Amino acid sequence: MKNISNFWHHFQQNNFVFLLLNEIPQEELKTHFDKLIEVLHKYNKDLDLIIKNKKNGAELIITANGNPYLFKEVELLVRHAPLVERWKITAFLQPEMNIEKYENGTDKPLKYYGITLRISEMYFIPLENPNKPTDLGIKVLLKNYIVHKDNPRLREAVYIHIEHLIGEKSFANDLTFIEINQLTAELLEDDCIIELYYLKFFIDTLER
Repeated sequence: MKNISNFWHHFQQNNFVFLLLNEIPQEELKTHFDKLIEVLHKYNKDLDLIIKNKKNGAELIITANGNPYLFKEVELLVRHAPLVERWKITAFLQPEMNIEKYENGTDKPLKYYGITLRISEMYFIPLENPNKPTDLGIKVLLKNYIVHKDNPRLREAVYIHIEHLIGEKSFANDLTFIEINQLTAELLEDDCIIELYYLKFFIDTLER
């Protein structure tokens, strides 16, 4: 409990820095962010945090990076979060509710260790495990898979996209296995192929 209290005390004392992201020099901001991560890791070294700035405030997301064994640690930490003016404190990455930018193709690409991917350009095909019919797997199709297939960070980059898209809990609990392959012109004409941004809707439909 001491480390939980220390983390929230530190955040309360320094939260204003993160509200002023665009007004503070990057080096100073990095120093504050690194210190916040350091205090978080005294509670649990495998947790992480994301800060999203919004018009009238900001959001602090505590994440387990998709590791279900750490979900209780996240929930405990957030349960003890104090009320901090202009801040929303959230446990886990939440599903992306606004998919309009993906449908319009106006989403920004995510760059990760030399890999550039856009959700609007990614597709998936549902996969079944004959031995476990309730397990859901997907084959993710990328138009630039051939370019990045030898990059050891490719799977990690795809996982991050999916986690941000469908939410951390769904990523951990609803998907049993993920394959990655090249998107081809022939596959685009296949009825089985689905835009990746519809994945959460697809999962929710299966659960009904």
